[in-house]
Parts: sequence; C-alpha cells; structure tokens
Amino acid sequence: MDMIDMTAKSMEEAVELALLELDAERGEVAVEVISHGRAGLFGIGSEPAKVRVTRLIQGAENVSQALGVVSKLLSMMEVDAMPTIRSGGDEENWPVIDIQGQDSGLLIGKRGETLRALQFVVNLMLPRKIEQSRVVIDVEHYRDRRARSLQSLSARVAERVAYSGRSITLEPMMAAERRVVHMALADHPSVTTESEGLGEGRRVTVMPR
Repeated sequence: MDMIDMTAKSMEEAVELALLELDAERGEVAVEVISHGRAGLFGIGSEPAKVRVTRLIQGAENVSQALGVVSKLLSMMEVDAMPTIRSGGDEENWPVIDIQGQDSGLLIGKRGETLRALQFVVNLMLPRKIEQSRVVIDVEHYRDRRARSLQSLSARVAERVAYSGRSITLEPMMAAERRVVHMALADHPSVTTESEGLGEGRRVTVMPR
C-alpha cells in the first residue's frame, strides 16, 4: 500500500494513524490535507480532519532531511505548528514542505518575508552532498494564495492602464512574484510589463503597448 486516506479528530492524529497503516516515517511520505476538520459547538456540527498520505519514491533523502531541519527550527522557535512533505519534487520542481498549525501564520511575515528567510535558512543547513538538495517551504498554501492574489491584481492594474493610457508601477516584489505578474500579462493585448530597480527594491511597471 503506497497511499491512504485517513480521518481523525485532528490533522496531526490523522497523519499519525496513516503512518502506522503505511508502516512509514514522517520523512518518507507526502501529506495532502483534504480537510482540516471543524470542532463545532459542544460537539454539534463537528467534522473530522482528513488527509491523503502517499509514500515517496526512493531517493528522497534531501526532502526527508529538510523535514527534520524544519521540525528542529520550529521546536527551537517554540512555534506550535507541524511540517509535512507536500510534494517530493521531480526533475523540474523542488520538493515542497508545508507548515500548518496554530502559530503557522507567524512564519509568513509581511509579503512573505519571514517565510523566504526561513526557506533560505533551511536550504543553507542542508548538506550539499545530495544533488538538487533544495526545498520550497510553504505555510498552509500561502504561496498559491499569494500567486492568485497577484494574478488578480495584475488584471485590475492592466485594466486601469489600458483605460488611462498611463503606466503604473507596483510595490517591490521578489523575483518569483514579479514572474507571476509578467506571466499573467504576457499575452495581454493592451499592456506590457518590465522590471526596474535594484535588489529588494525591484518593481514591475505595467505600461501601455
């Protein structure tokens, strides 16, 4: 058995039960949270948490070690959150470790700055003996939510630029976020984009074609 869906009172309990069924360690599986569950009021309307746990293929030493590093850092910071492997990665994508829990929001920071710093530290601590030993750190799918927010912002700004004929410069963004904006407007018939500035102050300008 390489995959199992498990329900329990909490996500943590569901993961532990799934690990017992798969006879696997936490660093050997990827966890997809299907439902966080709901406590309800006095037990009324409560719903169990549900997770899908999949055994990783062999050769995932880097993501397993990264999970251990993240767990140790969270413990040292006294953050009440649980890291799990969301994806083991492939030839084109880095593995992803997702952090969920009561204090997980503290790890995001303004525009994701704390999250980026955490990812930098984790990757710095990984041994370089393992090829492609880099991982993405996420907090409750924050990166996906941020990407959708930027795509929505890009569409609104493009509409304003097309209507007014005037360029608009967005707030400073990291390279990955600027890439989201560029890709969102790459095929827009009325506007184009370019990055300008240096370092952390680099911004995307949306301008008429």
